[in-house]
Amino acid sequence: MNRLIAHIRLLRPLNLFTSALAVLLSSLIVHYRGPVEITILVTFVVISFNAAANAFNDYIDYEVDKINRPLRPLSLGLVSRESALFLTLILFGIGSIAVLELNKTAQLIAFGFALPLMIIYSWLLKGVPLVGNVVVSTILGMTFLFSGTAFENLKAMIIPAALAFGLTMVRELVKDIADMDGDQSSGLKTYPVYFGLKNAVKLTLVLAAVIGIGAFIPFLTGYYGIGYGVLLILVVEIPLGVVVVSLMNNPGITVAIRSARLLKFSTLGGLIAIYLGTL
Repeated sequence: MNRLIAHIRLLRPLNLFTSALAVLLSSLIVHYRGPVEITILVTFVVISFNAAANAFNDYIDYEVDKINRPLRPLSLGLVSRESALFLTLILFGIGSIAVLELNKTAQLIAFGFALPLMIIYSWLLKGVPLVGNVVVSTILGMTFLFSGTAFENLKAMIIPAALAFGLTMVRELVKDIADMDGDQSSGLKTYPVYFGLKNAVKLTLVLAAVIGIGAFIPFLTGYYGIGYGVLLILVVEIPLGVVVVSLMNNPGITVAIRSARLLKFSTLGGLIAIYLGTL
C-alpha cells in the first residue's frame, strides 16, 4: 500500500487536480456548449501529459532531488527510477492516443509543441539560465491555448495563457532561488547559480512588477468586468506584492521557498478572476 501511495505521490496529485480545474475553468471562460466528451478528453490529456512530465522530471532530477526534494518518492527509495520512466512512457502514450480524438489544431499544439517541450525541458533545458524558465512557462501557457483550440475559441484563451506564462516565470525564478544549494552542488546552471542571488532577485522583482501591471490592463481597458479586477487584486496582485516586499527586505533562500508556495495557486485564482470578468 505504501508503494502504491508513493507512485501516486510521484505524479503530484494536487498539481493534477489543479490542472483539471484549469481545463474546466477554461471551458467556462470560453462559454463552451459543445459535447461533454470533448471536455472530458481535454481534461484527460492535460492530466496525462502533466503526470508524465512530473514523473519524467523526477526521473531526470534524481540526484538533485536528494538535496532539494529529499521527501519525494524517488529520493526516499519508495519508487525506482525504472518505474518512474515506465509511468512516463505509459502516461504520454495514453495521453497521445486521446489527443487524436481532438481537432487538428489541438493535435498540432500537443504533438508539435507541448509534448516535445516537456521532454526537452527536463532532459536538456532545465539547467540552462532563463531558457528553462521560459520553456516551462510556455508549457503552462500552452495548456490554455490547447484548451482554447479544443473548445473552438482560441482567442478567448490568449490572455489567460499570457497571465499563466508571466506568473509561472516569476514562480520558476523564485523556485530556482530556493533550490540554489542543490542546483549548485549538482552542476545545474540556473539563473541564480549562474548570475548570482542578487541579480536573480532583481530580475524577479522586475518581472513581478511587469506582470502585476500587465494583468490589470484588461480590467482598465474594459475587456474584463469588475469581478476580474476585484479578484485579481486578492489572488494575484497581493501575492505578487508580498513576494516583492519579502524579497526586497530579505533576499534569501528561505524567503524564496515561502514565496514559491504563495504563488502556487495564483494562476488558478487568476483564471477564476477571468471567468468572473466575462460574466
